[in-house]
Amino acid sequence: MELNEISALDFEKNIADVEEKIKRLKQLGTGEGINIENEVTRLQQKLERLFKHLYSRLTPWQKTQVARHPNRPHCLDYIKGLIQDFEILCGDRTFADDMAMIGGIGRFNGQSVVVIGQEKGNDLETRVKHNFGMAKPEGYRKTQRLMDLADKFKLPVIAFVDTSGAFPGVEAEERGQAQAIASTIERCLNLKVPFVSVVIGEGGSGGAIAIATANRILMLEHSIYSVISPEGCASILWRSADKVKEATEALCLTAQDLRGFGVIDEIIAEPAGGAQRHHQEMISRVGEVIARHLKELSLQTGDELKKKRTDKFLKMGRHLAKFE
Repeated sequence: MELNEISALDFEKNIADVEEKIKRLKQLGTGEGINIENEVTRLQQKLERLFKHLYSRLTPWQKTQVARHPNRPHCLDYIKGLIQDFEILCGDRTFADDMAMIGGIGRFNGQSVVVIGQEKGNDLETRVKHNFGMAKPEGYRKTQRLMDLADKFKLPVIAFVDTSGAFPGVEAEERGQAQAIASTIERCLNLKVPFVSVVIGEGGSGGAIAIATANRILMLEHSIYSVISPEGCASILWRSADKVKEATEALCLTAQDLRGFGVIDEIIAEPAGGAQRHHQEMISRVGEVIARHLKELSLQTGDELKKKRTDKFLKMGRHLAKFE
């Protein structure tokens, strides 16, 4: 996917300029007797160098912008690319079907699995339909129902995390948002099947951890995972939106920070220029890493999976306490 087909971020001006030159040259090259192949090749090589240089030095705030990029592959993109015969299962059997939380069964590399994930949508219509990836209590209760199904039929669980947080509206609180999230985390800890979770974009607060309390937690290289959004942190600590960059630094929300703290298990490298420019390559990489972890986890018994998952998060808490 070329840069001119997606929204350029504010720190990508030099890249956007080169892309525009390439676009213009290609248009000229369609004329009779005009050969600009060598110049296009030179500019494409320059573009590749710019991508590698820029994306190897992103600040936490720039990584946050990349993680939120609307053109990154979303949950349904990964499901379409990795899960065969996927059948969406709807509703929490209590109130309604939450469209922000996608769930169902399908086959991953020929193996039956349960898939759960947050879908943000990719245009105005689908973003409204999926509530911008912010699930309500019925979404988390649907997740619990699907995990019960996974346990009953011994199906591994794959989760795709991509949300700014659980829906904060009054109606969600009235229907028990906090209890729904806490119960979902508890259900994750009690699973006796392999559970792999991937932060593909933005992992925000309890809305994310509700489906990321897994045996293996993976993050894309330029994704983020935090207890609160940088904007929320800035408004609480500094009472100013101008401090959002400082908040991003303080939150230590990048994949590299979290790998160092032991919060996640592996970072999945993104192609130069980010996942938003290379959908198929990114989806294939994620599939390969998920397959490897599921294979390793399949060697453990249900009781071992449950115990190791619980021990993992207890150890994580003790480890992070050292940094307070």
